[in-house]
Amino acid sequence: MNLSQAQTGNTHVVYFETGQFDVPQIETNRLVLFIQSLKDVEIERIAIYGFCDDRGSDLYNLELSQNRADAIKKIFSGFGVDDNLISNVDGKGEVLLRVISSDNLNIIRGLNRKVEINVVYKITEPEVVVKEKEEYRFLKKKLAVGDKITLDNILFKTGYSYIVKESIPVLEMMADALRERDDIYFTIEGHVCCTKNARDAVDRKTGKRNLSLARAKYIYDYLVKNGVKRTRMRYVGLKNKYPLGKATKYDKRVEIKITSISKRN
Repeated sequence: MNLSQAQTGNTHVVYFETGQFDVPQIETNRLVLFIQSLKDVEIERIAIYGFCDDRGSDLYNLELSQNRADAIKKIFSGFGVDDNLISNVDGKGEVLLRVISSDNLNIIRGLNRKVEINVVYKITEPEVVVKEKEEYRFLKKKLAVGDKITLDNILFKTGYSYIVKESIPVLEMMADALRERDDIYFTIEGHVCCTKNARDAVDRKTGKRNLSLARAKYIYDYLVKNGVKRTRMRYVGLKNKYPLGKATKYDKRVEIKITSISKRN
């Protein structure tokens, strides 16, 4: 039994000085007011994302943005916010320069030295019964070459190329479905969000900027290990060309694209 929840929320942004992760006093005051506004709200989760401007190396920006996110989390904890509500405290490194009506690069950069705080409120709705086992829909669906299937319930830990443990049973069902649907040939497409110029993100496990490719390969390797023939599939990383929405606690970042369908006997 799961709860179906209608969710709304609120967002707050904290800005930083160049190269700093100490929260300026005026920003601290604004943040305290924001935290106090949440005391009468039932919260589903809080996500804290740190960012930098376009200066500095990838490693430096990733570390600085993480320090900024950690600084904000410390303030939340200091005001008694339950740590279990904070689903993400992630440094995203360099962020896309915001498009605003200004030619002043310093102003634009200043808007990207920030931490974004996303608060999702929880509204409990009537219970919904969910089947424990369910075949993937594409097993019964009529497919055509070029169709794309988003793997909605296969979720990656933000910034990493491995899935969360809750998604393992789903991936097992997907492998079962693809073994049965052996007429399908496909490409596994990996994605990321929130990077500059549609480039790839850094895989925090390896430090390499190939996160979308590593995610696609993770699914590919699992399917091979579980009996799906290599000759039926390939994998690619599409970087930030076609992101599948904003990052949350976990990333939904893989699609399957049908490349050919053979006649079944």
